Amino acid sequence: MAAQMMSSSQGGGGGGRSGRRRYIRPVSDINITPFVDVMLVLLVVFMVTAPLMTVAVPVDLPKTQAHTVSQDKEPLVVSIDADGKVYLQDKPMKLEDLVPKLRAVTGANPDARIFVRGDKSLTYGRIMEVMGTISDAGFTKVALVADLPKP
Repeated sequence: MAAQMMSSSQGGGGGGRSGRRRYIRPVSDINITPFVDVMLVLLVVFMVTAPLMTVAVPVDLPKTQAHTVSQDKEPLVVSIDADGKVYLQDKPMKLEDLVPKLRAVTGANPDARIFVRGDKSLTYGRIMEVMGTISDAGFTKVALVADLPKP
């Protein structure tokens, strides 16, 4: 029995410091879980805010029962506010400057989709004047935009 006790105390497996040291290697793997979490949160934030930032001109659109039109590309938006001022996207401009700017932006593509947003307090004549100017310039896909009624 004394031989067993002696061998276990000399063997180095008991608990004190022995001749060998254990080397602890640092973990070299990158934990990407926090990165993925942050990216998913940013994706949700951009998905929610992107539709809200499309048009910055406040226009009170008329209501309609028509169905929405599906589209492949982002259309150009021409807005007419309650005072009759014309905007391309969110930049104000004169009606006579609208066609050259549309040609420059679209590359004179007659099939470019252009949406016209007119405030419901405007007269029909002002909206048709803007649409006529765009159509006379050779643009064939000009459409009016309206709000869908709330159920």
